[in-house]
Order: sequence, then structure tokens, then C-alpha cells
Amino acid sequence: MAVFTYKALAQDGSVSRGEIAADDRSEALKVLGKRGLQPVKLTAVSGSTDAKATPKGKSSRAEGSSTVASKGVSKDAHGLLKLKRSEVVLFTEELSEMLGAGLQLEPALKSMENREELGALKDVSRSVRQLVRDGGSFSSSLRKISDSFGPLYCSLTAAGEASGALDTILKRQAHYLKTLQELQSKVTLALIYPAFLVLAGIGVGVIFVTKLIPQLTDLIASTPGGKIPLGARILIGTSNFFQEWWLVLLLTIVGGALVFKAWKDAESNKLTWDRMQLKLPLVGKVIESRFYVQFLETLANLVGNGLPLLRSLELSRDATQNLHIRSHMDRVIEMVGDGRSFSRSLINSGIFPPLLIDMVSVGEKTGKLDNSLRRAAERYDSELNKNLARVMELIMPVVLVVMALLIGTMAYLMITAIFQTIDNLGGR
Repeated sequence: MAVFTYKALAQDGSVSRGEIAADDRSEALKVLGKRGLQPVKLTAVSGSTDAKATPKGKSSRAEGSSTVASKGVSKDAHGLLKLKRSEVVLFTEELSEMLGAGLQLEPALKSMENREELGALKDVSRSVRQLVRDGGSFSSSLRKISDSFGPLYCSLTAAGEASGALDTILKRQAHYLKTLQELQSKVTLALIYPAFLVLAGIGVGVIFVTKLIPQLTDLIASTPGGKIPLGARILIGTSNFFQEWWLVLLLTIVGGALVFKAWKDAESNKLTWDRMQLKLPLVGKVIESRFYVQFLETLANLVGNGLPLLRSLELSRDATQNLHIRSHMDRVIEMVGDGRSFSRSLINSGIFPPLLIDMVSVGEKTGKLDNSLRRAAERYDSELNKNLARVMELIMPVVLVVMALLIGTMAYLMITAIFQTIDNLGGR
């Protein structure tokens, strides 16, 4: 039996202190919960084999993992939970609504744990709550429980915890994840029809190349003085090439994709790849606009909740995944730390647009930097939506043009071969 000293909040808001005897830390937390106390601090003073045998984080993580394993939730090779994107969105929306309604983090997670309709998210809430009750931060608990939340999500939640605006950060993140999910659905739907047409065209081409064209060429070859048309020779040569070398071509494509992925994932090449992404046609503008929105909203929430500008910039930088942009953010932080104004530091960084800098400068002069940052975030959010709409509008025409070129070229060669064959037969 172990003895624990505790500091907890009672239901009336008063602080309660004392000692409690329990078999282990988990049992002590359950006893406090039954008494209606919300633990703030729980320390083992004697016989605490549970606390001394293993580090607190590992003990709590193992405890959470065993709970999840009993529910049959899927896990990856490292023992972390695997969640669908829709489940991450639902978890974020539910938690942000509860926090926005005034609940504290631990009671909000407990409420989600008791919800019947949440399914696997009940187990996530239970595991995260156990780590939070043991003194861990919400962001670090998410990292220990599942990789499905991702480094950006965890960095933003850390910024929300530091600023006291976790509910706002989670609400913004839920909106971002839903937007991304909707975009992927739209892209998938937009590609179904062109993909069907491309496959149908390829099927017709295969029939012509393997059946009709060989029969025509055999007929021409059996005719004295007959000459195989150029279009037919091109199609037959292409067909023979793919029949003989398809395996080599497939292995080359797969090998090239694996080499590119290995190059992209290498630490020494991540900075170069992140820089290249910003220069991609259309996509680069979307990535850039998304960074401006995320940066401005995060910084506005942090500054608006009383955090110093330098610390807010550091947390905003940690929430930025693009290494090229992060390197420029490091320069901004260094210059602000040396005493330069925020707007002047943004100018010297060389990546921020003049409009954004002007709005930040106005906020500095008026002493309402957070309001200026929010207005700038709204403006670039509108710009992001325009860029996304532009990409969506161009997907269909581009795919259709490429498809028309491929099928049109094939049809032209086929028709040319047929007419030349007819001409050769008529000239006998």
C-alpha cells in the first residue's frame, strides 16, 4: 500500500490538500475522482512502487495502451493508435466545443470518454486524460498516444496551452482539417469522370492495336506492292515496345518513385524540397497562403492572450512545418530579440508580402497588434480560398486536355491507317 499527498480542486472551487492510501497511482486517482475532487498534484511519499519502478510518462502510456488494446482499436508498429482523418476532426470539434463552453481540459476529456457514440475516440480520450492527470501537457500526451494528430497539430495545441486559447486553436484546426478533407473529396470526384474516359480510350486503343490494325497490316502485306501505312507502323511499334518492356518500365517508375521519396525524406534534402514546393505552379501559392493564415491566426491568439511577442513568434515558428519558411522565421525572431520592430524584421526576412507587413505596422503603431493580425488572417484566408478554387477549376480542364491529346492522337493514327489501307487496296 502506497501513501500519496495530493492537492485537488473540490466541486465548489476550493482547494483541498491531504494524504491518501492506495495500491498505486491509478487507484489513488480513482479514489479522488469518487470523492468529487479534481487532482492538481499527486505525489508518492512512501511505498510508491508504481511511481518509482517506472517513469511517470512511460507508466501512464503503458496504462493507456492496455486500456486501448482491450477495446481492439488498431495500432501501428510502434504501438500508437491509428485514427482516420474524420475521427481526428470529430475529436477536435467535440473537445473545442466543450472547452469553449467553459469546461476544463480533464473534465472535458472525461465527458468524451463517457460518450457512447464516439466509438474509438472514447479510448483516445481515456488515454490522453490519464496522461494529463499524471501531469503531462495535452500536446505531449497526443504525441504519445497517436501519430495521427501529426506534428503540426501538436505544435498548435502546445501554442494554445501556452496562450490559454486552446479552444480557439482547436476550433481553427478543426476548420482547417475539414477544409482539407473537403478538398480531397472534391479532387477525387473531379478525377472520376476523366479517369473513366481515359481508361475507356485506352481500352479502345488496345482493341484497335491488338485486333484491327494487325488484320489490316496482314492484308496489306499479302497484297503485291502493298505498303504498311505510317500510322499503323507507329501504333504497332508502340504496342510491341510496351509488350516487350512493360516490366522494365514499371520497375523504373516504381524505383524512381522510391528514390525520390528517399531523397525527399532525407534530413539533408528536406530544406531543398520545402523550398521547391513553394515554387510549384499553383500549389506553391496554396502552401504560401496557408502558411500566412496559420501564422497570423496563431500569432494573433497568442499575443491577444497576453504572451510576449518574442515567445509568441517562437511558438508560431514551431507550428510551421516548412523548413524554408522556418529558417526565415528564425531570422525574424533573432531580429525581434535584438530590439528591432516586428514590421521591420518582417521586411528584412524577405518572404512576407508588403500588404501583410503594412497591416502589422498599423497594429504596432496603434497598439492593437492582435486585431491587425486577425484582420490580416481573414484577408489571407479569403486569398487561400481563391487559390484553392482556382486549382479546383483548373484540374478538370487540364485532365480533359491531356486526355483529348492522348486519345485524339491515337484516333488520328488509327483513322489514318484505315484510310491509307483502303487507298492501297483501291490502287491494286
